[in-house]
Amino acid sequence: MTSKRKTKLLVAVLMTAGVLCAQETRRTITNPSPNPTDDSKLNSSAVPDAYALVGHFDRIVVIRLKNRANLLAGITKVVQEQNIKNGVILSAIGSLRGYEVHAVTNRDLPTQDTITKNPTQPVDLVSMNGYVINGRIHAHMTLATPDRVIAGHLEAENEVYTYAIVTIGVMSDTNLDKIDDKTYR
Repeated sequence: MTSKRKTKLLVAVLMTAGVLCAQETRRTITNPSPNPTDDSKLNSSAVPDAYALVGHFDRIVVIRLKNRANLLAGITKVVQEQNIKNGVILSAIGSLRGYEVHAVTNRDLPTQDTITKNPTQPVDLVSMNGYVINGRIHAHMTLATPDRVIAGHLEAENEVYTYAIVTIGVMSDTNLDKIDDKTYR
């Protein structure tokens, strides 16, 4: 084989590998409760089907993340710096260099999540909502490419592209501890 032909073959292999590496990946995981018997327990009549938590926003915190910042790590850092224990994620906009989200993929406990990841697909951050619960971030976001919309739970590997802006309403008069506890039923 000639040197020129070897070079062409090598370039073709590298280009194919680059395309394959850039594709979206998915994996499904099961999330049992810390106490596995909780997943099989029946609903309790002591827990209402629906209930309200009433509170007030003490302040609004607007977080800006720059190019190449980690979205979740950046939000977490500011939440800690601003001593936000409980709050509501009101909105977010911006763009990401790639994405990682998860979505629920079954109907019976324990829950299963499918994690969808593409570190090389740039996306617009169209919206985000969720909660800060005892300092922990529980956020869902909607992303867009020119061809589709992607939505799910915010995961760790989301790198900011141009910038991201996240707005949180801080609540100090409300305890949100059980708001996302799947065993509180």
